[in-house]
Amino acid sequence: MTDTTANTSNDPAGPWAIPVRRPLPGDDKPKSTTSFPRKVWKLLVAIKDALALIFLLLFFVVLFGLLAGRPNAGLPVSEGALLIELDGVVSEQPAEVDTFTALSGGNQLQEIRVRDVVHALESAADDKRVTSVVLDLDRFLGGGQVSLAEIGTAIDKVRAKKKPVLAFATAYTTDSYQIASHASEIWADSIGGVAIAGPGGSRLYYKGLMDRLGITANIYRVGTFKSAVEPFLRSDQSPEAKEANLAYASVLWDNWLTDVKRARPAAKIDAYIADTAGAVRAAGNDLSKASLDAGLVDKLGSRMAFNTRVAEISGAYDDSKPWEYNAIPLENWVAANPPELNGSAIAVIPVVGEIVDGEAPSGIAGGATVAQHILDAAADDSTKAIVLRVDSPGGSVLASEEIRQALLAAKAKKLPIVVSMANVAASGGYWIATPADRIFAEPETITGSIGVFGILPSFDQALAKIGVTADGIATTPLSGQPDVFGGVNDEFNALAQASVEDIYARFTGLVAKSRKQPLEKVQAIAEGRVWAGGTARQLGLVDQFGGLPAALAAAAKLAKVDGDFHAKYYEDEPSEFAKMLANWGKGEEESAAAPRGWFGIAAMNRQLTERRLMQDMAMLTQSGSVQAACLDCRGYLPAVPRPGAAEAKGFFATVALLLK
Repeated sequence: MTDTTANTSNDPAGPWAIPVRRPLPGDDKPKSTTSFPRKVWKLLVAIKDALALIFLLLFFVVLFGLLAGRPNAGLPVSEGALLIELDGVVSEQPAEVDTFTALSGGNQLQEIRVRDVVHALESAADDKRVTSVVLDLDRFLGGGQVSLAEIGTAIDKVRAKKKPVLAFATAYTTDSYQIASHASEIWADSIGGVAIAGPGGSRLYYKGLMDRLGITANIYRVGTFKSAVEPFLRSDQSPEAKEANLAYASVLWDNWLTDVKRARPAAKIDAYIADTAGAVRAAGNDLSKASLDAGLVDKLGSRMAFNTRVAEISGAYDDSKPWEYNAIPLENWVAANPPELNGSAIAVIPVVGEIVDGEAPSGIAGGATVAQHILDAAADDSTKAIVLRVDSPGGSVLASEEIRQALLAAKAKKLPIVVSMANVAASGGYWIATPADRIFAEPETITGSIGVFGILPSFDQALAKIGVTADGIATTPLSGQPDVFGGVNDEFNALAQASVEDIYARFTGLVAKSRKQPLEKVQAIAEGRVWAGGTARQLGLVDQFGGLPAALAAAAKLAKVDGDFHAKYYEDEPSEFAKMLANWGKGEEESAAAPRGWFGIAAMNRQLTERRLMQDMAMLTQSGSVQAACLDCRGYLPAVPRPGAAEAKGFFATVALLLK
């Protein structure tokens, strides 16, 4: 047996002693007492603690925003003036707030739901708590003409109850004045006034630039009047497009004049619009005085003077501050006075914005999203009928067909289908209307545009300019096509054009069948031409005039509803976080940055042009399906940037995927 203690008998520390190493050269240098891994670990722990603290602070900020930003169902005063601040645009369905833009302090255009404004006015007309209505249009940037007319009609109902309606703006433009004309008192700031432009304007054409860069736009379309792709084919507007656009713009302008003249019969509107510059010169270069002389406004004064006038009618919030009146904000009034839900349910499915493939948030008509809303409504036993509320310039054919198929599934369950067209229901927006039992529109509605197109760019000439060429092999005529670097060949062009023509034939066939008209007649009024609602009714594309209430009544009648009925909306409501972000941008600093006055609002045209440029470039480079879209119609919808859905399907989508 080995003696384990033999070698330790001379060690005074015993067998468990820690050996001591002899000093080596360099041991006199100072040593770090903490290893590198330990330093890394401490750094990670510190980062973790900091992030936890940041997220905790953000949680309380969000919680405070939710509590402070949510409209209060209780009213701030027992009675007073209903304050309708239209800071931004009015729309059928406000778009989802962009989180990054809101948190980064960017300026996202505010949208106000039209039906909220209309309901607030109609309910305030008979409510004694509302002693007057204030229309704050100082930062109003417009909306579709149908929406503006609906608000004007609701204002008339308030005035019919002998309640004063007062409007204020530093300066009025075409859209804001259409609403203001219905007020009993129109105020303008003495440095403002009224400047009416009317519909019209220019758009950008890229053919010269594309030729210079060597970019080829391979266009596949059907329809003489399908002008959506003209900016990539021409340097100017075609005579056919100019004829069609002028025709429906003239109808809209005539309707605007009729509405405003009916609301303010004593105003010298025609003479003022015909020579605004002359009227201003006659007033000593004072636009506000010229507006007053022509009877377009009733009073000139500052916001403080206007507020004092309102306080005389509806009471001052603080007697020591006579310029602060008792105000009931629109959001509070809507929260405290929800629509009544008596009787049977008529489902209302909004289709708002561009029609895109896949799912999409509010303000964009995702084919899958809208179709699911329709199927949900059809599956609900309480649904008696479906009203499709369309405010869209169209978009993807495949997404439009997905929505149409969902409507056919609802019809198979014996549910009546009624379409209510708002400002725009063109191209794909008309495609989805074809299953309807009845189609309602307004004279100002823009519809039709029965035509389709596809577009794919190629860059062979552009690359050749810098000495880059492409070459390869092919086993079939379609191998490697479309070749965006070497050029698109005739075989692919023929296939793409055939695909577009097939879809156009389907489109016209659907219209002919649904409208019970000969195909030849439909083809004669199709060709991508856009029509105003009045003309569309004469052509048989719509059945009768009327807004959403008329469409609901017709749907109830078709469903044989006996008694009361109410609208039940199927749409994605913004989350509480999105609502908080929307209210985040309503502070004083954000409001101060919004445009005011005639020059400020006119300057917005630059931003709108920039948005149009980005939309055109996106269409050229990102279009993933055959489109039934009326791009000119976008000018008659709120100019809000709304990103589309990423998913796309079909022949052109597959091609686009291969190009990525």
